[in-house]
Amino acid sequence: MGWTEVPVDTGPAAGAVLLTGIPGSGKSTVAAALAARFAASAHIEVDALQELIVSGGRWPSPERDEEADRQIFLRARNACLLADSFVAAGFLPVIDDVVVRRAHLDFYRARLTGAPLHRVVLDPGAAKAMERNLARDKTLTTDWSPLDAAMRTELADEKIWIDSAELTVDETVDAVLSATGLTPSLP
Repeated sequence: MGWTEVPVDTGPAAGAVLLTGIPGSGKSTVAAALAARFAASAHIEVDALQELIVSGGRWPSPERDEEADRQIFLRARNACLLADSFVAAGFLPVIDDVVVRRAHLDFYRARLTGAPLHRVVLDPGAAKAMERNLARDKTLTTDWSPLDAAMRTELADEKIWIDSAELTVDETVDAVLSATGLTPSLP
C-alpha cells in the first residue's frame, strides 16, 4: 500500500501566543506547560532555532554586535514562519523568546499573520530571574538584568504583564489563559 498526499492545512488555530521576558522569567517552562493544555499545539523555543545554525551563529551579548542583532531578527522570522505554518494546520503555536525592544516586538507583529497574536510578558523581576538563572543546570554566565529596565521602558504599553515571581508554573499558565481569553482543549 502506497502513501498518498493528504491535506496539511485543516483550518486555522484560534491564535498564537508570544511569551516574552528576560532570561530566567520562565518563558520556556511556561510555554511548554501552556502548549500542553491544548489538544493541538506546538512550542516554538526560539533559542532552539538559533542552535540550528551550525556555523557562523552569534548569540546576543550585552556589547553591540551587529551580526548577533541581525540573527535575533533571523530567528524571529523563522519562528514566525513556523508559527504561521502551525496555525494553518490547526495547531496553536506558543513562541518563547527574549523580546525587550519595541522593534523586535513590532517585527513579530508584522510577520505573524495567520491568527491573532497574544503577547504576554512574564515579569518576575530582575532579582527573581537572576535567582532562577543561577539555579539552572545550564547556568547563564552573563548578567541579563539590565534587559529588565529596557523591557519596562520599551514595552510598558503592552497590555498583558504577569508577575510570575511567586506563581507556580500551573498558576502562571492559568494567568496567561485568563489574560488572553484562550480556552484550553485537552486531548
